[in-house]
Amino acid sequence: MLVIKNLSKKYKNSDRFSIQDLSLTVNDGEIFGFLGKNGAGKSTTIKCITGIIPFEKGEVIVCGHDIKKDSIAAKSNIGYVPDDHAVYDSLTGREYATFMGNVYGVKQDLLEMRIKMFAARFSMTHALDKQIRSYSHGMKQKICIIAALIHNPKLWVLDEPLVGLDPQSIAEIKDYMVEHKKKGNAVLFSSHNIDMVEKLCDRVAIINNGHLLEIIDVKQFQKSGKSLEEHFLRLTQSR
Repeated sequence: MLVIKNLSKKYKNSDRFSIQDLSLTVNDGEIFGFLGKNGAGKSTTIKCITGIIPFEKGEVIVCGHDIKKDSIAAKSNIGYVPDDHAVYDSLTGREYATFMGNVYGVKQDLLEMRIKMFAARFSMTHALDKQIRSYSHGMKQKICIIAALIHNPKLWVLDEPLVGLDPQSIAEIKDYMVEHKKKGNAVLFSSHNIDMVEKLCDRVAIINNGHLLEIIDVKQFQKSGKSLEEHFLRLTQSR
C-alpha cells in the first residue's frame, strides 16, 4: 500500500534534517500509528507522503506509484485529513465535499450517494447546507474527513485527527478507521494519544528528531505485558 525508502527532508534555512533516512511500509488491511513528540517529524513525513512538500532524498510509493514520478496516480489513492482542517469557509459542507469529489473525478450520482452516506455516518446531515464558517471545530474536522473519503481512497492518512473532538465524534471516526481497514485498505495516522493508538493500531512507528526509532507489532508487544506509553517515554526521553 505505502512504501517509504530512505526519506530525508530538510527545510530551507534549517541546519538539520526534519526527517532523515526514514524507511517503513504500511500494508493493505492495516491501521498504522505514528507516534512522536512535538517536532519529531510526524507531520513533515505525512506531508511528504501526500506530496504537499518536496523532499531531498528517498522514495514514496503509494499503490505502486512513485509520488515524484507519477504524482497524480499516487495522490488519487490517498485521502488526507490535515491537522488544521483547512477548508473553504465560504462554502457549505455539501459544496466542499462536491468540489473535492469533482477534483477526484467521482461520477455525480456516486458522489451524491457518498455525501449522503458519510454525512449520516458522521452525524453531519443537519449541517451539510450550512456554511463551513459556522461549523464547530469537530464539524470542520468531520467535513474534512468526508472530503478525504469521497473518492474511496486506498490509503487514508490523518494527522492528529481526534484532537479537540467529543467522545461521540471520536467513536465515529475510530469505527470508520476499522471499517476502512476491513475493506482491505490502509490507515496511517499520527497521534499523541498512546492508549488509543495501542487499542486501534496493528503496528506503530516511533519517531524522534527525524529518525525512526522502532516499529512495533502491537499484538506481540502486548504479550510482553509492558506499557506502550512507558516504552515510548523511555525510548524518546534521552534522545
